Amino acid sequence: MNPVIHSCQLSILMNSSPKSMTTAITILLILLGFVARLVPHPANVAPIAAIAIFGGLYLPARYSIILPLTGLFLSDLVIGLYSLPIMLAVYGGFAVTGGLALVARRRKSLGTVVGATLGGAVIFYLLTNGAVWAFGTMYPHTLSGLFESYRMAIPFFRNSLIGDFFYVSILVGAYEMVTLTVRRLRQQSAEEQA
Repeated sequence: MNPVIHSCQLSILMNSSPKSMTTAITILLILLGFVARLVPHPANVAPIAAIAIFGGLYLPARYSIILPLTGLFLSDLVIGLYSLPIMLAVYGGFAVTGGLALVARRRKSLGTVVGATLGGAVIFYLLTNGAVWAFGTMYPHTLSGLFESYRMAIPFFRNSLIGDFFYVSILVGAYEMVTLTVRRLRQQSAEEQA
């Protein structure tokens, strides 16, 4: 990379206001959620839960719910809306994931981020497949029908785990790396000026 361009990019990062950075990150995350659901991908391998986790960890609290649900809703408008009770379960699952990220934020560590990601995926799986059983017609409304709904959804749950951990690793890892780099550069700059 051209050293002048690299220097300019780092200067922008180091001197940007927190509000302008939050706005830029917000727009990028909504676009990521929207676009990633429109391009071909394995079922349930999408960044929506990771966006909820990221928002809960790093952005103002309300963003942990607003960001993923906005990207989800905008892409649903293009892909197509479906059964309202099932949609509410899907949206609720991602909202709960954002809530788990807010809890993880209090003591942010690798363990709490992994816990929030795993917990969010499990809750999403239970809520959405319970809703498919309760409000859909694919399974009999019996206890064995509920278990069948959960059993048949295991491949989707596996994909959710893969996608959630992949996208959380990318988003959180990149943010932590940039934050660490900016912090070091600011420290070097302060030492040079002293």
